Amino acid sequence: MSELAPTGYVDTFARDHLPAPELWPTLEFTTELLDYPERLNAGAELIDAAVATYGPDRPALRTPDGTVWTYGELCARANQVAHVLVDDLGLVPGNRVLLRSPNNPWTVAAWLGVLKAGGIVVTTMAALRTAELTPIVAKTRPAVALVDHRFVDDVLAVRDDSAPDLTVVTYGGPAADDLARRIEGKPTGFAAVDTAADDVALFGPTSGTTGIPKITTHFHRDILSIDNTFGRTTLRLEPDDVVACTAPFAFTFGLGMLVVFTLRAGASALLTEAAAPAELADLVDEHGVTVLATAPTAYKQILKAGKVGRLAGLRAAVTAGEHMPQSTWEQLHSELGIKPIDGIGATEMLHIFISAAGDDIRPGATGRPVPGYRATILDADGNEVGPGVEGRLAVIGPVGCRYLDDDRQRGYVVNGWNVTGDTFLRDPDGYFWYCSRTDDMIVSSGYNIGGAEVEAALDLHEDVVESAVVGAPDPDRGAIVCAFVVLRDGVEPSAAKATELQDHVKGHLAPYKYPRDVRFVSALPRNISGKLQHFKLRQIIEAEAGA
Repeated sequence: MSELAPTGYVDTFARDHLPAPELWPTLEFTTELLDYPERLNAGAELIDAAVATYGPDRPALRTPDGTVWTYGELCARANQVAHVLVDDLGLVPGNRVLLRSPNNPWTVAAWLGVLKAGGIVVTTMAALRTAELTPIVAKTRPAVALVDHRFVDDVLAVRDDSAPDLTVVTYGGPAADDLARRIEGKPTGFAAVDTAADDVALFGPTSGTTGIPKITTHFHRDILSIDNTFGRTTLRLEPDDVVACTAPFAFTFGLGMLVVFTLRAGASALLTEAAAPAELADLVDEHGVTVLATAPTAYKQILKAGKVGRLAGLRAAVTAGEHMPQSTWEQLHSELGIKPIDGIGATEMLHIFISAAGDDIRPGATGRPVPGYRATILDADGNEVGPGVEGRLAVIGPVGCRYLDDDRQRGYVVNGWNVTGDTFLRDPDGYFWYCSRTDDMIVSSGYNIGGAEVEAALDLHEDVVESAVVGAPDPDRGAIVCAFVVLRDGVEPSAAKATELQDHVKGHLAPYKYPRDVRFVSALPRNISGKLQHFKLRQIIEAEAGA
């Protein structure tokens, strides 16, 4: 870790809670594009530079109802949001601002406005419930929350229960103090705060396997680095591209595809709040989408629904979040005549670091490190292994894991390498091939789901004595959440009870985390010391799959 530049922040909370220098991963800036000045504000680099380069009248953001925001309009609204934050809400540089909303234009304006005002963005999914938001708020300590009015109740519940100083402002609604009313009359210009390139710009909560999310920290330069690596060298957006992505902004895959890469290229983004795969295919066709980014599961469901013809206008199909099976890749290639771009990234790394495009693609392989990164395979002792040997994927580049005040930093960084939790092997030509996850995370339809938090939600039900959750293979979603449940005496297992438990989980956690498979058992397997043996439940599922 090199010495940090003088901060542009008054509130130094973020720097004060970074890991100790010796726990940082190695950072490397090995290409000309990764040479940054000491002072840098990513908000200004994304929107002010785009207006200057591409003009104010180009479409920037679109929605399915026909709404279009130009670059000039997005810039003006972001600047007005910055004025509201500073002039009306007293934001000082280094304060955190929580965002909670589906993907819509106001969220992009708020995100850019926070950065320009010198705030640190904490973007959260609208699907999260109060219990999931509470530890995020506790760890990041936001001063302000800007929230879509339809999703404010959980934020208010957190404020009332444990964050009384949190100022909550809604947007998109009819209230007189709605953010859209507040910006009226505010200047449309705002001089971005003079932040250091290595000031923290973004807190990205992970999907915690223990129910306590890790908070990843990303600098202003990191936001540009994901474009100066994957964006510029592999994705290569063009100004006339229309980009769609199903991932929420809180997933950095969605943030990169819909905001960072798009604005830097002068392209436009089609923002969808929610769309099932078949509906997504229709939207791609109706709105002239040229670049689509979604999980392999969505592509598989589009193929199964007979809607792949609606993707005929794509020049690029991008996927991440889970491994794309070679059969799905081959089908898309056969039907569309394009070569889908697979990739692996991580919240800790902000975006994709291994991928390939065009003739560099080797079907079935994830790809090779994109320019600016290098990767290897480590054995259980942290030693590098040669080609053809399975092991832990490890990567080094211009970004890396820096958890906010979290001892789990020691587990992610090994000898300077970022170790992602995935098992890969590398072939003699330097291509990386996915094998499996090395932790207990369940990856379903591109979503990371921690089994422990689903267990905790199930165990809150009055009829549940105990539960255990593991992943089960699924041809459409890659994996589904499978719950083994012990009921209290006198309660009979039934399909109705399973549905009741599923609804119960949906009431406590984001709905995508609910167990699609509920199995009632008389007892759970434990070792002699009483520790729950999840591996035995996985063996049951594996035996069924092999039968």
